[in-house]
Amino acid sequence: MRHLISLLLLCSLVQFASAQSLDEYLVKAAENNPELKAYYNEYLAASEIGNQVSLPDPELQVGVFFRPMERFMGNQQADIRLMQMFPWFGMLKAQESEADQMALARYQLFLDAKNNLFYQFKTSWYALAELEQEIRIAEENLEILRKYERMALIRFESAATSSSSPSSTPMASSPSASFSTGSGGVNTMGNQTQGMFSQAKSSAMASPAAMGSTGPGMTDVLRIRLQINTLENDLELLNANKLPLQVELNKLMNSPREAQISTPEPLISFAMNLEKQAILDSITTNNPMLAMYDAELLALESQKRMAKLDGRPMFGAGVNYMPFQARIEDGMSMGGNDMIMPMVTMTLPIYRKKTTAKIKEAELRQEAVRFKKGNTLNQLEIGWSKAIRDLEDANRKVALYESQLDLANQNLSLLLTAYATNGQDFEEVLRAQQLILDYEFSKIGAITRQYTSLAMLDMLSATGVQPYSN
Repeated sequence: MRHLISLLLLCSLVQFASAQSLDEYLVKAAENNPELKAYYNEYLAASEIGNQVSLPDPELQVGVFFRPMERFMGNQQADIRLMQMFPWFGMLKAQESEADQMALARYQLFLDAKNNLFYQFKTSWYALAELEQEIRIAEENLEILRKYERMALIRFESAATSSSSPSSTPMASSPSASFSTGSGGVNTMGNQTQGMFSQAKSSAMASPAAMGSTGPGMTDVLRIRLQINTLENDLELLNANKLPLQVELNKLMNSPREAQISTPEPLISFAMNLEKQAILDSITTNNPMLAMYDAELLALESQKRMAKLDGRPMFGAGVNYMPFQARIEDGMSMGGNDMIMPMVTMTLPIYRKKTTAKIKEAELRQEAVRFKKGNTLNQLEIGWSKAIRDLEDANRKVALYESQLDLANQNLSLLLTAYATNGQDFEEVLRAQQLILDYEFSKIGAITRQYTSLAMLDMLSATGVQPYSN
């Protein structure tokens, strides 16, 4: 646990560019989300129940005689009684304890709703960040494919010129035509090839029929145009997928669906050495649902104590006031003195079946809550194990895709060189470029799974774990 705390302190020192913006949105969601407001108001309502615990209201009875009742002390005008009942010692304290624990349980439900809201918001935010990176990479690859198209058109036109003019020299024989592949999968070409690109720019989008030829070079052009059309369609789909995520984020913050959402910064892979048992211990200590069940158990314990005390007598103390009016007898005033009589009362709880049933009810409810807590603990441990598995798998996938990208870029560079030399294996060039695109998408997806897995652990443990970069 000490190692985990030190790790959290270290993580708090390292900030991502997107973290501050994400934190601001999380605060806004916590302040405005309707569901979270509902849970909080339910907690506030439950916290007022404790203020309602008090002695029973005193009872006042007033009886007025329409005709004064003749008594020895005079004519009685009315009968006024005031009585205050007092429960058995400890009853009010037990009621306050039960109300406080139930309010605490409602507060833990509010915290659990907040954690679920944050997790939902984070996953949508990370999905939007992943989508933005996929759009950027798709646009870069689309530009690369268009360069390949111009390159294929140059080769096609060079081959056509060579067939009509034997003295011409095809591009394939030019030793100065060279290709190189950058680290990001974006290809750069030699000076002579760049010059040929500019010469063929006007004919890059010409149709095969307009060229009047269906030679092997045009097959390469058609093949790459098929990939361009497919990638353009995929790019439109990626852009269309942004709207549902933006609407979801806005609605989680209770904002208008068309409100502007700032573009998330690219997700960066991170390394994190977490002690699995320490995380599990943090979950069992800090998860709000477990704390809610603990509060319910304490509340039911108070209810059981209340049931026992309810089987004890209640005492009452009061006063009976009877006003008298003097009565004239034989010309003399008789009586007229008011009477005040102290009174004491006590309930007799002789029907024990009711008390026994209340105690049994509280005990059975406690047992049910214990079973619910045990099941929740099992589910949390299952969620912990899956999140750890997903995080470790994402870490392995990120390392794998980075290695695969390096090899794929080297392979593409060799294929481009071979194509520039002999004009063969252009289909392999396109296949290698598509493989790089797939690996880049897979790497982004793996990084996103890193963040979502960490967000899941954060939700389960409610510790605010944050990643740090390599």
